Amino acid sequence: MPYISSLHVYPVKSCAGQELSQARLNARGICRDREWVVVTDDGAFISQRTHPGMALIQPVLENDRLSVSAPKMNEMTIETQDDGDIRQVNVWGALCDGVDQGEAAAAWFSAYVATPCRLLHFRPGFVRPVDPNYAPRSTDQVGFADAYPLLLLSEASLADLNARLPEPIRMNRFRPNIVVADCPPYAEDTWKQIRVGAMQLDVVKPCARCATTLVEQESGAKGKEPLRTLATYRKLNGPDPVFGQNVVHQGEGVLETGLVVEVIT
Repeated sequence: MPYISSLHVYPVKSCAGQELSQARLNARGICRDREWVVVTDDGAFISQRTHPGMALIQPVLENDRLSVSAPKMNEMTIETQDDGDIRQVNVWGALCDGVDQGEAAAAWFSAYVATPCRLLHFRPGFVRPVDPNYAPRSTDQVGFADAYPLLLLSEASLADLNARLPEPIRMNRFRPNIVVADCPPYAEDTWKQIRVGAMQLDVVKPCARCATTLVEQESGAKGKEPLRTLATYRKLNGPDPVFGQNVVHQGEGVLETGLVVEVIT
């Protein structure tokens, strides 16, 4: 029987993630997931696609305090600000409101990525709808994640990919929120609705994979795999290889590791 083997949250978009034993879900997904984003002066978000060293930025949350650390950088801690200057960031065509987190945060991230930038916090009350072509409900929403509240991937799918690669890679290359064990490879491709505890989840769209998967999360080094291998067998319906499934949740609730994943349809 499939079950959740691990849960992950990524507080600052494109920075390192944290593993959870329990994840509380709000309207936008796992609480604090992609709640902060680093942007250029013209409102474009910065990610590992162009700045692979962001993988080495380690965020730590303690209530409303965000601390970040990275190689050759002093640790910085800020209090989350929700009443500062509001700036817009373009996340794949969606204009989102973020609250600027001040000069200290801007200076720290600018120094690390060697690009003038600002740190934004998702503005409370702002609603970014999920693509209506895939959202089961008009009320479905997402934060600064690329497009959907949750990403699900199975251990078996990664094992199948690793059997094809010159060298195996870790799950964190794909930055999932929910990892499932005890199912066949790519079983998640066949799921439409699943239930985990009291939560019902809609599996809405395969995840097209990008250059972030080329970044080794422990070192920030960038190579050519796994996209080169994925392209040989996982280009299912478009130009980009897909791996994992985007998920939209129904209502708020809690997920925990060890919970059984019941396949409804």
